[in-house]
Amino acid sequence: MSSTQIATASTRLVEYLTGLNEAQIAPVLLQHATMAVLDNVGCGLYGSRQPWGRIVNDFVLAERGQGRSTLYGSDQSVPPARAAFANGTSTHGFELDDIVQGALTHPGAVVVSAALAAAEEHRASGPRLLLGVIAGYEMMARLGHALGAEHNTRGFHTTGIAGPIAAAIGAGIVIKLTGEQLLAAIGIACSTAAGIKAFTQGTGGMVKRMHAGHAAEAGVVACELAKRGFTGPREGIDGRYGLLEVIGGSDTHPDALDYSLGNSFAITQIWVKAYPCCGLIHSTAHALESLKAEHRLSPAQIERIRICTGKRAVAQNGDPDPREPMAAQYSLQYSAGVAIAKDARDPEAYAQENLFDLSVRRVAARTHLEVDEAMNALYPAHFAARVVVKTTDGRTLERTVIDSKGTPADPLSFDEVAAKFARLAAPVKEPQAIERVRIAARELVSAPTLEPLSRSLREGNLSPSGAPPARPTTEYA
Repeated sequence: MSSTQIATASTRLVEYLTGLNEAQIAPVLLQHATMAVLDNVGCGLYGSRQPWGRIVNDFVLAERGQGRSTLYGSDQSVPPARAAFANGTSTHGFELDDIVQGALTHPGAVVVSAALAAAEEHRASGPRLLLGVIAGYEMMARLGHALGAEHNTRGFHTTGIAGPIAAAIGAGIVIKLTGEQLLAAIGIACSTAAGIKAFTQGTGGMVKRMHAGHAAEAGVVACELAKRGFTGPREGIDGRYGLLEVIGGSDTHPDALDYSLGNSFAITQIWVKAYPCCGLIHSTAHALESLKAEHRLSPAQIERIRICTGKRAVAQNGDPDPREPMAAQYSLQYSAGVAIAKDARDPEAYAQENLFDLSVRRVAARTHLEVDEAMNALYPAHFAARVVVKTTDGRTLERTVIDSKGTPADPLSFDEVAAKFARLAAPVKEPQAIERVRIAARELVSAPTLEPLSRSLREGNLSPSGAPPARPTTEYA
């Protein structure tokens, strides 16, 4: 930075991130980054076989572009920006990808997709990929906090807003852009920030998945342009007409961008999703899962369920009759039905062909929502819920969950992440291939090349198959 240029919180953050060196990163950070890669690759593999994942993969392959980047679920390689687009869409494709709690963002679908695509194209090492992931997560978390919550309440999807900038950091670190090039890439990426939450209103759910794909692609494109000399505003985040001013509301926190740099890293405080639904629903799913296990509850025993949670969840997640997967994953009532009648952690319960299961719908119809001021006061730091179940034999069962399974307060272990990965990859890859991916991911910390991971992702894919969706019925009322 020249002596005539005034540093801002965002430029100080970028300067710090570009100064990171993979050889000096603490082992615990590399371990968390390794888990992030494995978890998000699993989410992406699963999403690649969903209708939206197939559409974006077909679109990318039809272009016949040349590149070295992996396309999830395929044995073909494609250009890095398109790989980031398709893989980001697939990774965000079934509400399984991780969250930065309090920042309202999904970092992995964006950052891992962008960083991996760039790393494969530029033949980066495993540690360099992990460094890009660590840096990208840091930007995603800090920018999400800096943006505040008001913009999200107004209808912006924070992952689509902060994502292009985080993707640019992740990809830019991987391909070793200079500080000035990275600032240019961020400036470019800021002009691509986009995403509205109209998808929460019951139709068009595919577009929500694409927000992460667009963000990942935008970050990779920004880096490739900046590398070639294309410029963007240095203060696109926190300058005049920057992202915080234009999209952020009255609760922006610019100081979050560079506060206490280096004292802790966001990658160690990630919420790895245990349940395949909106994060605001996880405490409810956790509560009902535990009550079901402890009391051996069945759908026939449910007389009434009261979900007492925050205003945001009641307003956003109250669709009693979802007709497509996205709407179901945003429905507290439907998710309550899944938790009691099926397996709260099984994404197949939200597949289109399973949406009208009578046992799920009967429990959903007996589920009621209300705002609990105590739970509401904890938002957005905690997505808390108090769940009260009244059974047909007269019992009243209650459970309050402040932080659900998978959150930093109750984290998944590496073995649990590996088990989640295996479950998600099973419809896509042969068992031996699943194990090869797991091993390659775990060895990234010392891998001189990404070839073992890339090869394991392209080999052993099962042929896609799909069943026709079940016919909707209203006989569950």
